[in-house]
Amino acid sequence: MHIAEGFLPPLHAAIWSALAAPFVVAGARRVNRLLRDQPQLQLLLAASGAFAFLLSALKLPSITGSSSHATGVGLGAMLFGPSVMALLGAIVLCFQALLLAHGGLTTLGANVFALAVVGPWVAFAILRGARRLHAPFAAAVFVAALSGNLATYLTTAGQLALAFPDPASGVMGSFLKFAAVFAPTQLPLAAVEGLLTVSIVNFLREYSGDELRALEVLPASRAAEAG
Repeated sequence: MHIAEGFLPPLHAAIWSALAAPFVVAGARRVNRLLRDQPQLQLLLAASGAFAFLLSALKLPSITGSSSHATGVGLGAMLFGPSVMALLGAIVLCFQALLLAHGGLTTLGANVFALAVVGPWVAFAILRGARRLHAPFAAAVFVAALSGNLATYLTTAGQLALAFPDPASGVMGSFLKFAAVFAPTQLPLAAVEGLLTVSIVNFLREYSGDELRALEVLPASRAAEAG
């Protein structure tokens, strides 16, 4: 879920914007270095941004009366690292707010923090951890993408709970209520995003293996990859 325009109290919106801003600045610097040192990755970088835009723009109705959607940020985080997705995610969310009325400008910082900071970092950390444990590559990608999706939604639920605590059960009670609203549709949707991400990564392994090795997503040698 993207938090809608004007939904957060001004102080909360300002705090989340301040928290997200350093990640976006770091992402801009990382993208600049990446394109300067490896300009051949420009197309793959643009495709990662487009993937995030398309998936996060497709809103699906929820049985609880709200809506859910994929995030698409896990792919870029796995390919380029989470800092890059902070910039790409901010651009995606800005365009969606302006062109699709999906989210808002006053809540942009909160949405960026959830979708473009927390989600990518969780996906990246899960992938690295799974690979250190020698998990099958496809399984690692699936779990990473699924976890990044769910982490985004849990973060959004937390942001809403902090802004609107339950009178009786407080922030935790409000968090559980907000999380429960999206769980029936978000859990299967996260699994679908995981499977789709695995399919795209497998395609890239076949046709863009050199680029993935340059990004250290795959081992440096084909022999090591096969092993």
